[in-house]
Amino acid sequence: MHETVLLPIDLQHPESWEKALPAARALAGDRGVIHLLGIVHDFGSSMVATFLPKGYEQSVLQQMKQSLDAFATKHFPDEARVQIHVGHGHVAETILKAAIRHKADLIVMASDNPDELRSIRVSRDVNAVVRHSPVSVMVVR
Repeated sequence: MHETVLLPIDLQHPESWEKALPAARALAGDRGVIHLLGIVHDFGSSMVATFLPKGYEQSVLQQMKQSLDAFATKHFPDEARVQIHVGHGHVAETILKAAIRHKADLIVMASDNPDELRSIRVSRDVNAVVRHSPVSVMVVR
């Protein structure tokens, strides 16, 4: 079993957690802690940010935290076994930094099932995490 499991999810896409959540729970066992990570994507350009209302970024980060809290309450009856984190930036980089910061010994992520066009490729972010992660990564399909 793993002591510290990082589970990055996208609340707007249930496929990012429907299979990964049970896998993370199983791999954490009875004692492990799951670090639930939601990521607010970076806009990639300061020019884009100038078109957004003042305080927009802070508002989105707060909404993500509230949504993750509600998700955790619904899916984790034992609150001591889950910690909530909100990241901001490039998805793969944020996941890798969170794994180091929280001393994760495993990252659990979901990936789309490959089809003929993507037969040897997993999603871009999952691929980047798998290639650069300092810890083991479980890709759930």
